[in-house]
Amino acid sequence: MKKTKNKSLFNRLNAWLHLWPSIVAGVVVVFVCITGTIIVYGDEIMDLTAGDAKYVAPGDERISAEKIMINLEEAYPGYAVSEFVFFKDPTRSIRLRAFNRQERRLSMIYMNPYTGEVLKKDDTIYFFFVTAHLHASFLAGEIGHWVVAISTIIFVISCITGLILWYPKKWNKKTFKDSFTVRWKAKFKRLNYDLHNVYGFYSLVISVILGVTGLIIFFHGFMDLTVKLTGGDTADIRELLPKMDTTKTSLDMVPFAYQVLESEYQDKEEVSIWNFDAQKMGVFAFRSGHVGLKSIENADLDIYDRYTGEKILLDEKHLQHEATENVIWQLHLGQWWGQIGKLSTFLAGIVSTSLPITGFIIWWGRRKKKKPSTQKSPKPSSTSNKSVNRPKIATKPTIKPKYVEH
Repeated sequence: MKKTKNKSLFNRLNAWLHLWPSIVAGVVVVFVCITGTIIVYGDEIMDLTAGDAKYVAPGDERISAEKIMINLEEAYPGYAVSEFVFFKDPTRSIRLRAFNRQERRLSMIYMNPYTGEVLKKDDTIYFFFVTAHLHASFLAGEIGHWVVAISTIIFVISCITGLILWYPKKWNKKTFKDSFTVRWKAKFKRLNYDLHNVYGFYSLVISVILGVTGLIIFFHGFMDLTVKLTGGDTADIRELLPKMDTTKTSLDMVPFAYQVLESEYQDKEEVSIWNFDAQKMGVFAFRSGHVGLKSIENADLDIYDRYTGEKILLDEKHLQHEATENVIWQLHLGQWWGQIGKLSTFLAGIVSTSLPITGFIIWWGRRKKKKPSTQKSPKPSSTSNKSVNRPKIATKPTIKPKYVEH
């Protein structure tokens, strides 16, 4: 107790902020972190489960967009295309992100771009679709979103206060070793402390980035502020583009997409287009780069008039808006530096998942420590006064005075 009282108000407040809010939000943070960690390698897993359906024998002429819709409806009634992904490689199939509204089920469908044959319906994406919604809201709607958001705020605060607690008062050989190394051969309590303290520090920067980007995605005001700070315009780009004109004849999206991909994108391997946008706008909005679940690596946005094929140049502020949002998603999903970024994010996610657990064990172990007894010893009873244990006092022998005659 004396040690706690000697701490400054700032240190006591910092320790309180690190401990108690984290205990309250601990279970939620563990769940959010582990579901987020699972999503990191979602793109690689879906590529793996697609198998041979990703590849076809090249042909002479590619099918039309109308043919894609007809063949999809025949193979899987009730499914509507939400996104098309076209690949420059002539041996690659078309990848369709398709959603069944009645069953509320999401699938990846692979189709031969030359014959229109449906090669495979892969439901792996549905697992990540559900995991992503568990990660964002526990599948509990607006209430779930707020629970996750508040817990994420607590997590970010815990990271910052944890750094303050981690920082040694004095740097020397011992504190340096204790701060940066894990004693794997130590007893459980010490090992658990090191796992919390040392790995918590190593994963700190990425953990904070994951937490902050999650909050930016949730709070639209934060996203708008971030867009403005990076020089972008917060207006919805779809509201600025021309609407579909039913009096005009549109170009066929599929052959045009391959034409643009082969002629305009020398350094890109694929482009995507959202069908929802294409059905309403008088343009084709192609996003080039490596297309992932929620973001695109090496992304560019290019707009073409769907009736003339002419490229529409956008204001740099509008393009910056799209670029900023994409970067936020890339940081949140670990796509910021290829496989190095993904591995770093995956490992940081594992550590973040463990921090509330190891922290709780530290707190519980300290809580169970016996406090030294400060009670006064009881007064001896009247009986004990007579006990033999009472110390004897040495006395001088009584000397009787001699009788003296007068």
